[in-house]
This record gives sequence, C-alpha cells and structure tokens, in this order.
Amino acid sequence: MKHEALQLYDYHVWANNKFFGRLKELPQEIYDQKMQSVFPSIADVLAHIFVTDTIYLSVIRGDNMDDTQAAITETQQKIKGTGLGEMEALFHDLEEQYQTFFNTVGDMEQPITVEHPHFGKLDTRLCEMVQHVVNHGTYHRGNLTAMIRQQGSPSVPTDYIMYLYEKQATN
Repeated sequence: MKHEALQLYDYHVWANNKFFGRLKELPQEIYDQKMQSVFPSIADVLAHIFVTDTIYLSVIRGDNMDDTQAAITETQQKIKGTGLGEMEALFHDLEEQYQTFFNTVGDMEQPITVEHPHFGKLDTRLCEMVQHVVNHGTYHRGNLTAMIRQQGSPSVPTDYIMYLYEKQATN
C-alpha cells in the first residue's frame, strides 16, 4: 500500500495540474497581469510555490544549507520571466525529481533533521516534510483561486475530496 504522504504528494501534483489546465483556458494576459492581492500576479504565486517546492526537495534529500541556498538562487534566476507553458514544464520536471527521490526512499517515516537558518534545528520525519510541501501548496492555490476570481473568471475546484473522487473514477 502506498504511504499516505506519497498519496498526498500525488494530490499536490494533481491540484497544481488542475490550475495549469484552468489557466491555459483563460486569456493569456491573466497570467502576469498585476493586481492588488497577496501576490502581485498569478505568475508570482506559481513562482513562489515552485521555489518553495524546490527548497524542500533539497531539504528532504539532506542537502547541506549552502547547496540549498545555491539552489534557491539558481531557481529564482531560472524562473524569471517564464511564461505559463514554461512554468508548467518546470513544475513537471520538479515532480519527476520528487518521484525519483521517493523511489529511493525505503521508509517515509524515517527521521530527518532540518536546519533552518532562522528557526534552527528541527527533528521530524520525512512524511511530515512532505505534508508541509502539500499544505504550503494548498494554501497558495487558495491565493490563485481568489486571484482568478478577482479577475472575473471562475477558478477550478482542487479540494482533496475532488482528487479522491477523480482517482476513484479512473481506477
């Protein structure tokens, strides 16, 4: 049976893909249109989710803080000015990196230690860090929903229950 954290990560990917599908249906200018919201644009929200997912992949792999900091800088440079299609491809590549990592993990319950430059040391489990990635994405997909609606278009439902219904229908 698949570990719950892996199913939650699958949900995270599914929900991100739902947003990419919805954004491709909307006028192209909606992607980077500036607005008064939590983030300046939908592009900025997606960039934030992507950078954060990249950071946490580095963290759960056990990379040292210098390598993680370098990955942050490199990722921020890589995504500057990316369009919707490019961002979707980057998310897909990152998902593959996560899947490759998950395929090498023997135990999702394994303890890991996270060293944060401001918050210090945290002893936790790998599955809890995956839960954090998913929770972070869910929170910011809420921002995306509000921003799409603010621009006069309906968003897309990405509640976990919708994922479960869709998954059941395809099995």
